[in-house]
Amino acid sequence: MSADPTQVLAFETDCHIFDGCGFPAPGLHSFLFEPLWGDGDSNLYFNKTMLLALLGSLVIVGFFWAAFRKPKVVPGKLQMVAEAGYDFVRRGVVYETIGKKEGEKYVPLVVSLFFFIWMMNLWSIIPVAQFPVTAIISYPAVLAGIVYIIWVSLTFKRHGFVGAFKNFSGYDKSLGPVLPLAMLIELLSNLIVRPFTHAVRLFANMFAGHTLLLLFTIASWYLLNGVGIAYAGVSFIMVIVMTAFELFIQALQAYVFVLLTCTFIQGALAEHH
Repeated sequence: MSADPTQVLAFETDCHIFDGCGFPAPGLHSFLFEPLWGDGDSNLYFNKTMLLALLGSLVIVGFFWAAFRKPKVVPGKLQMVAEAGYDFVRRGVVYETIGKKEGEKYVPLVVSLFFFIWMMNLWSIIPVAQFPVTAIISYPAVLAGIVYIIWVSLTFKRHGFVGAFKNFSGYDKSLGPVLPLAMLIELLSNLIVRPFTHAVRLFANMFAGHTLLLLFTIASWYLLNGVGIAYAGVSFIMVIVMTAFELFIQALQAYVFVLLTCTFIQGALAEHH
């Protein structure tokens, strides 16, 4: 097999069924990329996922700049699309979760998170790129970490130390003897489990989706030999189906991430009872 084991894609191997070689199944090696610049051993390098993250950021900034640099009362097509996306996040997520009065100041943050995550997810189905940046855990972890810092600091700022502790621990004196245990569970849930699941939910969905796409894509190529061609056709149909499904999941995961972000912020702003 001639493929570089760190870059397994369907077109990078000459291996086919009945040729005496095994199926080049995707795995963790499919998520590793050689540095485009620098030395991986020194941890100072620049690889494909970093490039895609940078390009994605430039695409988003460029899109909104082009749409709003000369806004018109009667918007053109580009401005209309940008306004629709912005308004969807502002009204459908922020206002619905936090409220208009409190939520307005958080609209730029949430809109930025939504479109950045969506773009990072979309790289999975874009030719040449063909990889979702959020399938690398460090990216969702950093985004979840930013939200975590904002949420915790906002809670302390709004309620003070005692109020924040009650907010995080779910303090309720009516619980009686089980109050200490309930508070411990709530503290662990809010301060450790919640940010962890916030990151892993996005990562796991993108990781699994990309693995399935790789599986059916490689299988389509691998089966192109003899009677296997019939099965290759079925596998290719699955590639199309999975790509369409991934389009839905990519947008959904960006929506879920920002929805949870707004839920955290709303909880930080809410009065503890």
